[in-house]
Amino acid sequence: MPLLTRLIPSPVVVDIRPGALDDLAGVLADERVSQSGRLAVAVSGGSGAQLRERLAPSLPGASWYEVGGGTLNDAIRLAGEMKSGHYDAVVGLGGGKIIDCAKFAAARIGLPLVAVPTNLAHDGLCSPVATLDNDAGRGSYGVPNPIAVVIDLDVIRAAPARFVRAGIGDAISNINAIADWELSHRVNGEKIDGLAAAMARQAGEAVLRHPGGIGDNGFLQVLAEALVLSGISMSISGDSRPSSGSCHEINHAFDLLFPKRAAAHGEQCGLGAAFAMYLRGAHEEAGHTAQVLRRHGLPVLPEEIGFTVDEFVRAVEFAPETRPGRYTILEHLDLKPNQIKDIYADYVKAIGS
Repeated sequence: MPLLTRLIPSPVVVDIRPGALDDLAGVLADERVSQSGRLAVAVSGGSGAQLRERLAPSLPGASWYEVGGGTLNDAIRLAGEMKSGHYDAVVGLGGGKIIDCAKFAAARIGLPLVAVPTNLAHDGLCSPVATLDNDAGRGSYGVPNPIAVVIDLDVIRAAPARFVRAGIGDAISNINAIADWELSHRVNGEKIDGLAAAMARQAGEAVLRHPGGIGDNGFLQVLAEALVLSGISMSISGDSRPSSGSCHEINHAFDLLFPKRAAAHGEQCGLGAAFAMYLRGAHEEAGHTAQVLRRHGLPVLPEEIGFTVDEFVRAVEFAPETRPGRYTILEHLDLKPNQIKDIYADYVKAIGS
């Protein structure tokens, strides 16, 4: 009988623990990612300067590159600066914008990427996608998965709490994304990758049901692992389907309609997930999701991130246009503004104040 299997694109190193940053050079050498120590390290101009000062003595062979922002031009410029060197790998050290720029630059010059996030704001830290601002607004660019992910929980604890909270919202929204995927399978016959779905769902459930909080290393460990697994699930499925459904469509609508007022990605996705679960009739699950989001200090109502009810209704109505071809509960119901407003009023009553 033939043995059938498949190769899963995933990092060769996932190191999540307190103090991991101090062992970065040793870990990369031991895992043969970079035994020479010749690394191109992308950092921000702000907090990156402190990290550079801390890490430079242990990375004597590294070259340091300051990234100005999170635009496509920034990423192209970074690649241009790095291509003249002879490096083993690119290290993205910082928040989501830095890592996305480093992902794109590494792919452009054909080097593996080591992701070293300094916060847990979303699941992009290990995804095969770089999200960058461009002249048309914002674009998603396919890139290889990081070859290594190193997350120092001491660094994460020192980051602004809002960033960690946003990561909670993004992780929990996986549960809604999988429900949308299953809906599309039932209605349209869309194929589900069972492994990717299981990985993304369990990542979301682990965060949803963990009793700890952002000041607890045990909880941060679970959250970091969940975000890594979410990224790997997207690589397995070949797209963002395991972690992106109606919740993310609502998030993208906020970004496109109100670009100067949009909240953090994970905050909007968490709110979108709670409301979308209510839309699909999963009222108990919506209530539990809202309860957990509130416990972690995340918004469950648009007013809590500065949007009126009418603006929220407009975002929900517009949301399907952000992902043409993707089928979620929003496309399935095809609600008119007055219907969205009525259901939102019921949602508010159901989750309480």
